[in-house]
Amino acid sequence: MKRWAHSAAIGVALLAAFYAARAANDSAPHAASVSKAHGDSKAANSLTYTKDIAPILFRSCAPCHRPGEAAPFSLLTYEDAKSHARLIEEVTKRRLMPPWLPAADDPKFADDLRLSEADIARVRDWAENGAAEGNPSDLPPAPKFVEGWQLGKPDLIVKATKAYALAAGGSDVYWNFVFRAPVDRPRWLKAIEIRPGDKRLVHHANVLVDRGQTARLQEKTPGAGFGGMELTIESELFDPDSHFLFWKPGSAPYVEPDGMAISLDANTDLVLNTHLQPSGKPETLQPTLGLYFTDKPATLHPILLQMENDGALDIPAGAKDFVVSDDFTLPVSVSLLAIYPHAHYLGRDLQATATLPDGTTETLIHIPNWDLNWQAVYRYTDPMTLPAGTKITMRYAYDNSSENVRNPNHPPARVVAGNRASDEMAHLWLQVLPTDGAGTGGDPRALIQEAMARHHLEKNPEDFEAHYNLAALLQARGDIAGSYRQFTEAVRLRPSDAAANNGLGAALLAAGRAPQAIPFLQTALKTRPDYFDAHYNLGNAMASGGDFAGALEQFQAAVKLRPQDADAEANLGSALAETGNVKEARRHFERALQLNPEHQLARENLRALEQNGAPSSPSNQR
Repeated sequence: MKRWAHSAAIGVALLAAFYAARAANDSAPHAASVSKAHGDSKAANSLTYTKDIAPILFRSCAPCHRPGEAAPFSLLTYEDAKSHARLIEEVTKRRLMPPWLPAADDPKFADDLRLSEADIARVRDWAENGAAEGNPSDLPPAPKFVEGWQLGKPDLIVKATKAYALAAGGSDVYWNFVFRAPVDRPRWLKAIEIRPGDKRLVHHANVLVDRGQTARLQEKTPGAGFGGMELTIESELFDPDSHFLFWKPGSAPYVEPDGMAISLDANTDLVLNTHLQPSGKPETLQPTLGLYFTDKPATLHPILLQMENDGALDIPAGAKDFVVSDDFTLPVSVSLLAIYPHAHYLGRDLQATATLPDGTTETLIHIPNWDLNWQAVYRYTDPMTLPAGTKITMRYAYDNSSENVRNPNHPPARVVAGNRASDEMAHLWLQVLPTDGAGTGGDPRALIQEAMARHHLEKNPEDFEAHYNLAALLQARGDIAGSYRQFTEAVRLRPSDAAANNGLGAALLAAGRAPQAIPFLQTALKTRPDYFDAHYNLGNAMASGGDFAGALEQFQAAVKLRPQDADAEANLGSALAETGNVKEARRHFERALQLNPEHQLARENLRALEQNGAPSSPSNQR
């Protein structure tokens, strides 16, 4: 099993308010410092909307500035552009629009929105010289946007069970919608199109794949959803495949390349994490997901790495250049596919670099003027090759002075790490595709995960998730003693955590220490009575000690929770036979073989019943 925390990004993207404030200056004269030289030139006077400006606006602005999108006004006509000419000039000159944070000398990213210097100059000269319309025959065709589903009709459309009522006012809201097991059989998913509802209300949204159906445990009633910015998703198996499933206004759905489809099983939930903004009146949202499948299975398995150093965030009031860093050395060679930096309001200069084994340094991303309102996932046009031994460094600078116009505190106050908008974060996610196993013959994804868990523990020995993840990784490769030590630390940190107690119980059971395993498994069930794995493991532990009546009760509970699990059916059959109920035992052995015709234990026990009525004991821990 693995656990990881997902921190949804924080921020207040008051796009309409931003434009309203700028629009207030539209009717005011330009300051005297504005250069007149451009207006005096023949070239500047000849600039027109139809020939020079419309192509820029259609390409770079209209995806958001059109009816039905998040921007507060449209830019599809000359009248639209002329009425906002001064505003367009100002925000493009200051590179506030189109929103694009990475520096110009960064690696090339897909969907780069940055305007060229020539485009910015054209907009400036056109606006300063009267914003002429020009010859209608010069106007390029209006951009065509796909209405409805951007990728065409989805193979499957799923809608949130219940709508969320967004209050008229107050602070931003983080709400999670759980789409419960949208498929009834294993499928390969190539794209998810997110339709979050009224785009004016949604700052951003992203989907998490919940293979253990643990997020739904946080709902008060099924389908109701739940609040919260930071989620912990659990998985019962080592399955580190990770994808950025991110949406923001104006973004197009991302289709995974061939070979990188996402596996979606019948017992998998999808969780839509949304960042919502009150509009001034009560609103309701009921998001929809469009799922697009492929028959091409995954042959390439990317993984998400999270670097962070929130523990170093203790920013004094007035500090202008407070620096936090983190370094991680890759144990295997990878291709870097995408990157997602994240801080809050005090973030100023965010950098990530790679120092290669030969000592050369490459920039992965540099954002010299961070603005969380325009955060995004950045995908590299050409994946970056990073050999084993490459040191990745994140270096974030924070400005907690009164000169920081985004500072939420007036006057500035001490700020530490946390989930509130007034707190801070120092996170960097990287999507990497391992290209070798560093000659170990092991799964390179597991090697990366283990190195990352140990790295987190070096910084913070009290990191529960790191202890838990390391324990699960060690258990998967057969290091029972190492797994036991790490699970013990996890339980020490969170004594009532169901997954940690089940993991420790399973480790003890694997080591042949069934009596010691029982109290931990019972604790797991006390915390989470419907925990299949804990029922299954406790049944095995009791059977190992000869308590077949107790084992019977646990396997009955396990089968009720997962009637399609062949192992649970076979072990229930064994417990029934041991307690003298041979007829029922035979029925459950047969059921196990229906579910899995190759199930060896069920086949052997069914044969033993027919021969002498003596089945094999239950086996396997979860």
